[in-house]
Amino acid sequence: MAPPPPPPPPPPPPPMCLPFFGKKQRKRLTPSEQSLTEDYASGRSSISRLERTGSYSPTATLTSHPASQAEKLSFDSETESFKVSEGYYAARDVTPAHPVLKRSNTTATRSKSGTKKWGFGYGWGTGQKDKERDQDREKALLDPDHESTPPPVYQHTGSAENRSRSYRSSRTLSERSSFQDQGRPPVVSFNPIPGGARSRSQSTGGSGKGGLHPFPQEMLKRSETYKSNMTKSTSRSGRPTLYPSESSSTLVGSALERKMRDEDAAPVRQDTASRLEAIRDHMRQHELAYYVIPSEDSHGSEYIAISDKRREWISGFTGSAGQAIVSANSAYLITDSRYWAQAQKELDHHWILVPAGSMNGPKDWIEWLVERAENCKIGIDARLISYAKATALNNALKPKNAKLYYPPQNLVDLIWRDKPQRSREPIYVQTPEFTGLGAGEKLGRLREWIRKQRPAVPSYSKSEPKPSQIQTATLLSNLSCIAWLLNLRGDDIPFNPVFHAYLFVGLESATLFIETAKLTTEVQAYLETLNVNARDYNEIWTFLRRKEWGEGNVIISPETSYAICLMLTSFRYTVLPNYVEEMKAVKNETEIRGLRNAYLRDGAAYVRWLAWLDEKMQQGYDITEYEAAWRLTEYRRKNKYYMGLAYENISATAENAALPHYTPHKESAKMIDRLTPYLNDSGGQYRDGTCDTTRTVHFGRPTSEQCEAFTRVLQGHIAIDTAIFPEGTTGAKLDVLARRALWQDGLNYMHGTGHGVGSFLNVHEGPQSFSSDVPLVPGHVLTNEPGFYNEGKWGMRIESALVVRRVQTKGGFNGDVWLGFERLTCVPIQTKMVKDVMLSKEERQWLKDHNRRCLELLEPLIHNDKRAMRYLRREAERGIGIAGAVPGGITIDWD
Repeated sequence: MAPPPPPPPPPPPPPMCLPFFGKKQRKRLTPSEQSLTEDYASGRSSISRLERTGSYSPTATLTSHPASQAEKLSFDSETESFKVSEGYYAARDVTPAHPVLKRSNTTATRSKSGTKKWGFGYGWGTGQKDKERDQDREKALLDPDHESTPPPVYQHTGSAENRSRSYRSSRTLSERSSFQDQGRPPVVSFNPIPGGARSRSQSTGGSGKGGLHPFPQEMLKRSETYKSNMTKSTSRSGRPTLYPSESSSTLVGSALERKMRDEDAAPVRQDTASRLEAIRDHMRQHELAYYVIPSEDSHGSEYIAISDKRREWISGFTGSAGQAIVSANSAYLITDSRYWAQAQKELDHHWILVPAGSMNGPKDWIEWLVERAENCKIGIDARLISYAKATALNNALKPKNAKLYYPPQNLVDLIWRDKPQRSREPIYVQTPEFTGLGAGEKLGRLREWIRKQRPAVPSYSKSEPKPSQIQTATLLSNLSCIAWLLNLRGDDIPFNPVFHAYLFVGLESATLFIETAKLTTEVQAYLETLNVNARDYNEIWTFLRRKEWGEGNVIISPETSYAICLMLTSFRYTVLPNYVEEMKAVKNETEIRGLRNAYLRDGAAYVRWLAWLDEKMQQGYDITEYEAAWRLTEYRRKNKYYMGLAYENISATAENAALPHYTPHKESAKMIDRLTPYLNDSGGQYRDGTCDTTRTVHFGRPTSEQCEAFTRVLQGHIAIDTAIFPEGTTGAKLDVLARRALWQDGLNYMHGTGHGVGSFLNVHEGPQSFSSDVPLVPGHVLTNEPGFYNEGKWGMRIESALVVRRVQTKGGFNGDVWLGFERLTCVPIQTKMVKDVMLSKEERQWLKDHNRRCLELLEPLIHNDKRAMRYLRREAERGIGIAGAVPGGITIDWD
């Protein structure tokens, strides 16, 4: 018997597979709905976008609209199906014309006949042969029962910026006008084949056969003109055509429908020559050397209704702060450092940017104007400037023989032909379960304060005050103060649940000046119980002119419109700090508890979203800033008491993150970059609280410069969070704590360290802030948001909300006078960009405790979401920083 043949040689060892090596194709996960929306090339400003879009309403919920307009507040992801929160009414899951969209595979399906060399992973990183992969893809496309996620779109090489430019420039004129000639809204096309119709991307290598398409040829031809975020791929010859599915968006069902219908054109520079010439014609009629167009409305609001965006309409600048000043030959925009870069992009050549607060620039627009005005008249709408600013400006102009002039009509309104109408959305009652105090009790406290104010008599007078000098009433024009005092909310201003009104509060009764169309039967009955009369909004001017309240003086705040002061005359009003604003700023225990719960729910949504985003980025998907922001909104949408966003999402990567108030737009959003930090600043409006959270994360390997800057920002954040201070300390005195670590490296940021936050009201609230000289007291809620912005490259910010509380100290000097902060925000801070050696022992422990606390508090809310729990545990348990390079320069990240 012949001896057996020698054993075969052992298989070769498996090749090493290191992260970031090889040529694995990235996948693109971008909005698919652009093919199904109206024209995006019109460059509409936020005025028309907000006018025509319902998704920005802070209060547009299913319960406040007819069933026919109801939206589904749930969506399906790749790993879990989210249920609608209790209490919400969903009229439909999806419309009959919009079947539920399924995802197809993001990678080739593994062949059942594919070989597996040995049980310990032989061949890791080698993949299948091209022929096998092509057969699998074709099989997946032909199998109608095959459920998977979309195949990757093979794209050209190059930087993220090049890819971003490519997908924007790939749209043709026919794409932009594909639906302009249709008399009906676009309809979602459902494709039973997992690959989907060839509606957004076309491979140049290989050709698909017409028999694979279940659609008529005309529909395929039309679908190729749909607007797309995807570039045409350049795969090599022989590769079969890939058909990205209609579900290549990250959203499905009604969540996808909402995004498809979002009319979000990026603002473009508009030619303002004709508008400026028209306003100069009116200036010549009034002999004005300058005309000032403020950002504010007649109530001094920071965030305003679309019908009040006069400065944006005349200049094209969409930022929330800044003044436009038009002269006979020039036009100027004065704004602060938050908007310098944005203004340079949005202003056309007819405008000159004046950087307020810069090293050699003016402090503000008033200082700039006073330096130039001499022997002239300066026009301004008296309704749009406060008593404090008008008084200061008049006093500064008097030595220069210049003065303010108030035309009877706003000059912009005279030339703004298609100005939007003022909102008439109904108002509703904010019940005591959220407010903690009834409106009657609040009105009682205000009336008691009025009675305590000294009469309006000269200090040297020794005679008894006259009846006309006694303080008998106060007039409120601040919208959030009116809403808070009466426990009412509205829907007149995007993202802010307030309504346009004036409130005159006397010692026995009150009068609310509001458009009566906003008053429901329920609200009218509610106002009657408070002894509040309702009159038309515009009757405020007749009421003041006729002095209908009788004898007595009226108290107004310095922020009151100067037009009101002119109508009252100086003998009938007294200027005092806004007492209602002071009351509103100090949250009661019910409001604090509501804010605490709102931040927990908002934090849970934020963590779910972070887990999804992190997973997709690690899988190689390319996701736009816009898509990431929209996805986060959909996670928030399913939360209990959700009423909308608190402000426009700030979702920024690369150089966009260096713009503190950057907002992505569907057409122009960049792909999230893996080489620079990604910043997201956003928050939800809930019936029990307003949220404002910022986190900065990195999806690649951060540079040493980025890590050092982030660590300094974190140290400033921790310094504010852990501060202990005595009563009487102002926020401005604590501001240096946030900047100290940055200053050590010669770094800084040009915005405030933090602002007050409302309770289901405005996200920016006063009078407390870290820039204010108002002493902090228990119940004040502020944000803590230091940052750093490397202009043109990247930016970072960390923001959490804090509430001032009393604390027990070891020494207890002077008794129970020591204050500190309780952190409301519950979102982990990524440790990847933190340099451990730069932190003190206490700072290191704070970071670990914070992330572990997030795990402890959020686990009950997200325990059914395996992906979110993995992410949360990882962030709570992982070490600080990233591993250094091994010999040879190779780096390995173990996530």
